[in-house]
Amino acid sequence: MSQVKIKEICNVLEEWAPLKYQEGFDNSGLIVGDPEMEVNGALLSLDCTEEFIQEAIDNDINMVIAHHPIVFSGLKKFNGKNYVERTVIKAIKHDIAIYAIHTNLDNMPHGVNLKIGEKLGLKNLTILAPKSGEENIGSGMIGEFREEMSAEEFLGHVKMNLETGAIRYTNFIKDSVKTVAFCGGSGSFLLDEGKRQKADVFLSSDFKYHQFFDAENDITIVDIGHFEAEQFTKELIYKEVSEKFPKFALHFSGINTNPVNYY
Repeated sequence: MSQVKIKEICNVLEEWAPLKYQEGFDNSGLIVGDPEMEVNGALLSLDCTEEFIQEAIDNDINMVIAHHPIVFSGLKKFNGKNYVERTVIKAIKHDIAIYAIHTNLDNMPHGVNLKIGEKLGLKNLTILAPKSGEENIGSGMIGEFREEMSAEEFLGHVKMNLETGAIRYTNFIKDSVKTVAFCGGSGSFLLDEGKRQKADVFLSSDFKYHQFFDAENDITIVDIGHFEAEQFTKELIYKEVSEKFPKFALHFSGINTNPVNYY
């Protein structure tokens, strides 16, 4: 059986989550590596860090796939002065390809947000803010529970099923929760859309202090943390690639890349 090439893995990922659907600020796709290089396996993680590359080296794996791109803006020098430069230098030195699948996967109906909805057990899931001309592609999702939950039950349900160390939230405006709007990663830009669609709760991450006031007794904001809101993305990637290449070696990283600790 012929060896799989990097470009074949890229093709599968880009058919599943086309690069044209990434946001303008993003840098998804093959960041480091020769598309023609043969690949012996891939290591999956939410973030690409020096430790992540070292894990690939230690396990003789020559491709890493992360949700977050290690490079967002142009790098003019490679002197190792920050973790981005050091990570890229280490990958190039050891012939390790780096692939990122970020907002293009966020915007897919089968992507990051669907996984959150499934983890929460929500039904009737639809895209919260579809892209212009695209009914089923866009930012965030909205869905509902089969039965209403009390505020306390809801918070416990979120903490357990989304495996979050801490939850920041505003006052609950209703005694129960039925409809939930949500967005993996930084989703505060979708708060008004959650209000417009009459969600009881808007769940996301990275809300700043003053943004919590924007709930304005119209909706409850629930912030679970950025890592926590996207940590299951690697499960999605594993499923998609393994179905197309059942004999291709895929590995979950054993490193917790979350830079935030809770006490």
